[in-house]
Amino acid sequence: MNEITQTKKPRMEWLDALRGFTMIMVVANHVAQIGFEEQWKHSSSLQFLLLFRMPLFFFISGFLAYKASQVWDLRNLGTLVLKKMRVQLIPTICFFLLATAILKPSFWPGLEESFHSPTKGGYWFTLVLLYMFLIYYPFAYLESKITSLFSKNKAFWISAALITLLFLVSLAFYDSCYQPRYFSWAKGYRGGMTDIHRFLLDSSLGQLMLWMPFFLFGNIAHRYWNGFQKLMDSKWFFPIIVLLAILCTMDALKWRTLRMAWAIIPQTGAMFLLLLIALMYFRNYKHYFTKMTVIGASLQYIGRRTLDIYLIHFLFVPSLPSVGLFFKSYQHNFITDTTLSVLFALLVIGFSIITSNILRISPFLKKWLFGRT
Repeated sequence: MNEITQTKKPRMEWLDALRGFTMIMVVANHVAQIGFEEQWKHSSSLQFLLLFRMPLFFFISGFLAYKASQVWDLRNLGTLVLKKMRVQLIPTICFFLLATAILKPSFWPGLEESFHSPTKGGYWFTLVLLYMFLIYYPFAYLESKITSLFSKNKAFWISAALITLLFLVSLAFYDSCYQPRYFSWAKGYRGGMTDIHRFLLDSSLGQLMLWMPFFLFGNIAHRYWNGFQKLMDSKWFFPIIVLLAILCTMDALKWRTLRMAWAIIPQTGAMFLLLLIALMYFRNYKHYFTKMTVIGASLQYIGRRTLDIYLIHFLFVPSLPSVGLFFKSYQHNFITDTTLSVLFALLVIGFSIITSNILRISPFLKKWLFGRT
């Protein structure tokens, strides 16, 4: 069979709503950091929200990347790779250049500065997500060829072993980013700039190393969704992860009982546990997040337009550094800090969606700027 064959399943409306919620958190973070010029150490909300914002986004991306009915052959693999390259690269390059021209004082120095930054002026996400697909799609292709050689029962366990191995390898690369004693690209490294460190910065591959485990965690959750749901529905699971999340978050943000190479353990634990709590919340209250409710329909709409919003929203982030100075002077205002960031984020998202709808009038722009046909 040469065509990409997939069986349509009912959409998980609550997952679209969760994606919309995550997009709001992303924009709110950019409002706080770029617009208010807040520093995470002075913000009572940034420190907490940063722990699960991007992990949750990549978890959802990995979750949606898995298609149980996907037929893997070379033609389908090539089709998927080319499609992802078109959707992820062309819009990103266009809006990256536009944002540089509008937001930077001078275009060419601004372009050079952003290029050498691992976050690419904010436009790193789609590039890093493309890297993830370029790793995952060939892996899934090879996995399908290997498991096809065995019986159904053996194939299940071989598949589980392969995806687990890939996850563990990604965790090893992730851990290297927090070991300055051994790796020049790690946070806290005090030596000079090395060629490999510069390459990881310019290519944003360092960001791939930081976030790939969460993509694969989402993929694993979808692969074994029935078992995953049984685990989440058990009486003991949620209380335990809440307790562990509190302990890990407190240690990562305040206590800091673990030092040196061990300090990453509570932070990583908090990231995985907090994204699980958010996932379980939306799943448990999924009846509130259907298209029949205002909040559900709104979050789902934002969730289905994440690419548009992500690409455009940088152009509308307000410049209000005085707000950041206020929260620096009056810290420990979690509700005020979060509410103000979210309110401005909703305004930015609204303007981004309006701009997207205007551009989508053209079928050509709709296809090449937002990957829609």
